[in-house]
Amino acid sequence: MSQAPSIISATPFADGPETGAEDDAGEPGAEQETRSLTVPADGHGQRLDRVLAAQLPEFSRSYLQQLVGAGALRLNGAPVTKPAHKLRAGDVLAIELRPTPMSQAFVPQAMDLVVPYQDEHLAIIDKPAGLVVHPAPGHWNGTLLNALLARDERASQLPRAGIVHRLDKDTSGLMVVARTRAAMDALVAQIGARQVHREYLALAHRPWQGPPAREIDAPIGRDPRNRLRMAVVDLARHPGKAAQTRCEWLANFDAGCLLRCLLRTGRTHQIRVHLAHLGHPLVGDALYGGAPAAGLTRQALHARRLSLAHPITGAPLDVVAPLPLDLAAALAAWGLTIPA
Repeated sequence: MSQAPSIISATPFADGPETGAEDDAGEPGAEQETRSLTVPADGHGQRLDRVLAAQLPEFSRSYLQQLVGAGALRLNGAPVTKPAHKLRAGDVLAIELRPTPMSQAFVPQAMDLVVPYQDEHLAIIDKPAGLVVHPAPGHWNGTLLNALLARDERASQLPRAGIVHRLDKDTSGLMVVARTRAAMDALVAQIGARQVHREYLALAHRPWQGPPAREIDAPIGRDPRNRLRMAVVDLARHPGKAAQTRCEWLANFDAGCLLRCLLRTGRTHQIRVHLAHLGHPLVGDALYGGAPAAGLTRQALHARRLSLAHPITGAPLDVVAPLPLDLAAALAAWGLTIPA
């Protein structure tokens, strides 16, 4: 019996760690093939990657862009490496459909995962700090996606192996993962409608002052001064998206505070950016102004609670993850306890 084709997208999320949909085109396997084509009249003046995607619809645009950048394409006999190169009608293209690191990234890799809840439709994973969720440059394997492919034979038939939202590499805690397409579509809709309750524990610098609960409503986009970071931005001057976080004070200690954070939206690095914007960067979060303390060298953020209506049955699900050892040790060093 032949194996059903995988429909896992090789394109990471376009909108940060808590959003969902991308194209589902599969990538070719290891066999190499050269395709030749002539640019049609309606391709005149169009970007190279757009024309390739239109002429080779069985391959994702991201994969074709990777090939162009790797030097696998010749235009009228000469190499071209820029996907944005503008074409002329009648140009002759030849592209070698070779494997790329991205196309080879989506392979099963067995690893131990803590799974507090699972049924035939979904699983809730307790992700350890240090585990990357989705393959990307610099982390083409050893990710949660690779582990899901190894533990569930149905995962290869789902976009992103059923991943519907993400946590940063060094954030620990709970993620929900779909095991069927119906559950995946329903979970993406719930997240988009803000019907999934996501509660985080955060250790931040500087004792908390002011009201014990605060709603942060501050748009987030790429930091215009450092493209490797996100920042609170003025939407009149810089691109970005609305972002809302609720922060609840739990305790102060000499050098900082313990907070419960609830996501209203899900932007890249949202809690990290919002707390830094308030002057309370996370302990250990060097990217946003935090510093190591009490043995913590990664950002002190833990996705502690995940509550939602089951996407198929509607039954309530409420899962709480215990603190990882490093965060528990840091709290103990400061004499802090976690309220129920």
